[in-house]
Amino acid sequence: MREITIPVTTHGRVLIDEGVSAAPVRLLVGCHGYAQSADEMMELLRSIPAGTSWTRVAVQALNRFYRGRSETTVASWMTRQDRDQVIADNIAYVNAAVGEAAAGRPIERLVFCGFSQGVAMAFRGGLLGSRRVEAVLALGGDVPPELLANPAVMFPRVLLARGARDEWYTDRKLRHDEARLLKRGVHVDTVTFDGGHEWHGDFAAEAARVLET
Repeated sequence: MREITIPVTTHGRVLIDEGVSAAPVRLLVGCHGYAQSADEMMELLRSIPAGTSWTRVAVQALNRFYRGRSETTVASWMTRQDRDQVIADNIAYVNAAVGEAAAGRPIERLVFCGFSQGVAMAFRGGLLGSRRVEAVLALGGDVPPELLANPAVMFPRVLLARGARDEWYTDRKLRHDEARLLKRGVHVDTVTFDGGHEWHGDFAAEAARVLET
């Protein structure tokens, strides 16, 4: 028996909430968590009190499915199967989404934001994409180990956040990521809020502070 992988063309769903500045544009690109959607991510991005100068871009993962027994369509970024190919596909997809959101305008500032499973995609899309990223805002997810292990990868400013009762992204994991980044001279901000594996107002406030500086 042979196993092969076949490249195909597919279509992704991206929501864009335009800021008031026509050009140059400020892009805040969001990558949602497992079993979420671009619609949910857009609402989370809108909860960051960063003003109207930012164009918010919610990118929906390519692997769509129904949430439980409902008719609500959600998505996932990847599984372990064909991992390297899927990562490359996702980076190309997010690159294209950023290009479409910019619509030919120069990009003044580009920031990626990820929640849970979307944290890894925010880092990969931001650091391995074709455009310079200013910061990555990460809530409840690990920094991809292959990026930390690669000395050629240049990290921007990073915000690492978690809930104090989050059993997935533990304090130990956050401190490990923080230490590895600091060792490489990266500007790292951290926040731990009173909550679990969830989006929280304290994170939104800290994200806004990063965007404002």
